[in-house]
Amino acid sequence: AKDYEPLIVKHAKQHGVPPALVSAVMRVESCYDQRAVSRVGARGLMQLMPQTAKELGVRNSFDADQNIGGGVRYLSLMLKRFNNDLKLALAAYNAGPNAVEKHKGIPPFKETQHYVARITKLYQPPPTVARK
Repeated sequence: AKDYEPLIVKHAKQHGVPPALVSAVMRVESCYDQRAVSRVGARGLMQLMPQTAKELGVRNSFDADQNIGGGVRYLSLMLKRFNNDLKLALAAYNAGPNAVEKHKGIPPFKETQHYVARITKLYQPPPTVARK
């Protein structure tokens, strides 16, 4: 994780996503393995599907900078699409936004439900500060 911290911070800042959230997603997605390939073909640190990577302008999913940049951008898009509802955004990152919309919430897929639970357990958002 430490090896990728500068890239995580760079892309998180660029897309307005908390670095700790990016790190939690990366840990669950690939366990920080830059060369990871899932059984369904997702690749790299943020486990981008080839078509999603292409749409995000990622030419090499095994390049850490490109993969993290694309993954954080996609995560940011999912957060915006689901009004910053973290659980819905994570479900969309895993199962696709259409599945979340179709099921009007986290899809009833064990993998997706487990995925959302693991990341929300790992990710501790910074406390909000009450304004006077």
